[in-house]
Amino acid sequence: MPTPSISKVTALEILDSRGNPTVMAKVELSNGMEARAGVPSGASTGRFEALELRDNDINRYRGRGTRKAVDNIKTVIHQALKGKSVDDSSQIDRIMIDLDGTEYKSKLGANAILAVSLACARLAAKVSGKPLYQYIHEHYGFSDQPLRLPEPMMNIMNGGKHSDSGLSIQEFMVVPHAPSFHERVRIGAEIFMALGDLLHQQRLSKLVGDEGGYAPRLDANTKAFEMILEAIHQTNYKPIDDVTLAIDAAATVFYEADLNQYRLMPEDSTYSADKLVDLYKEWTEKYFLRSVEDGLREDDWNGWKMMTKKLGGKAMVVGDDLFVTNPSRLREGIKKNAANAIIIKPNQIGTMTEAIEATKLAQQNHYAVIVAHRSGETIDDFIADLAVGVNADYIKTGSLSRGERMAKYNRLLEIEMELSEWKK
Repeated sequence: MPTPSISKVTALEILDSRGNPTVMAKVELSNGMEARAGVPSGASTGRFEALELRDNDINRYRGRGTRKAVDNIKTVIHQALKGKSVDDSSQIDRIMIDLDGTEYKSKLGANAILAVSLACARLAAKVSGKPLYQYIHEHYGFSDQPLRLPEPMMNIMNGGKHSDSGLSIQEFMVVPHAPSFHERVRIGAEIFMALGDLLHQQRLSKLVGDEGGYAPRLDANTKAFEMILEAIHQTNYKPIDDVTLAIDAAATVFYEADLNQYRLMPEDSTYSADKLVDLYKEWTEKYFLRSVEDGLREDDWNGWKMMTKKLGGKAMVVGDDLFVTNPSRLREGIKKNAANAIIIKPNQIGTMTEAIEATKLAQQNHYAVIVAHRSGETIDDFIADLAVGVNADYIKTGSLSRGERMAKYNRLLEIEMELSEWKK
């Protein structure tokens, strides 16, 4: 039987979880099979990320429309891929990368390219008759290790650009420890519920931020740690044994270039890079931090090297804006001993193939791998399969509320069930 080829590539402007436009692509084969994928968008975006193509028409969605990206899929990308096989989804990505021809995918838009890239990978899995995570695991060369579930890093209190809480630290996370994924989810959910009760008792807001975590106005960033630890205590779990904490500082956002200082709010305290790392070290010991993400600005290589030296033996030093899922920037970080963990976000680089390349490079150099969502999400659950398929150590998909966050957790629960049935 001849291999089915791509017959149509089309797209639609849809809305993300913040109500901003984004892109959904649909790829159809000559035999009638089809798959689609919706891509997320970020608020706290790194300067070195691939370009999210927007229309800049102030009469539509305040200029954030994605009609240009959608049209690029319907025309240029459709013509380039029509008649091609999806058997090798990495080859599809290479065609689109060459078609765009720019460093940051500014011609066609990373949002356009990624939507098609993910839809093609999903379709290739469907053609193979395998679940997406298994297809990724085998097709991209991760099958030397058994399939396993990642540990969830749950953002239960939102600050920074993800809320109007006034806290500079962008994400306060819990990392539950348990043998099974469903138990990790249960522990996180129970702590989240207890934190909600605590906020209610103290007459603080239980409204949530972009990633589903609570966003109360507190008088200090450390107050968030203290409330989370109190919620853990009320659920009878124990720090370190049952759960640890983690942060995404997103420090580029509160860096003041004119002063070469970092300003933490609401405390209104300023820190040099060295002193800020000392503060993280203090927090790591006092509040049981397992991970510090984006602790310094995105282009301070020397600062990151210093931070890794000071913190690397106690916690993960995680590069997100520093690396932007870009293999070239990761190579630079490895060379400079900057960080010991990386965030993998496909929409930072624009194709599945390049995200896989960054993942493999990280693993080969003993960096922990954290597959992550964005603050502007869709209900597409692709990253759940991706995290399992590449043997990621962790996954970040937000808090224990909001449907676009739950879609990923629920998909992982489904995968866990499927894998347990394979073993019977």
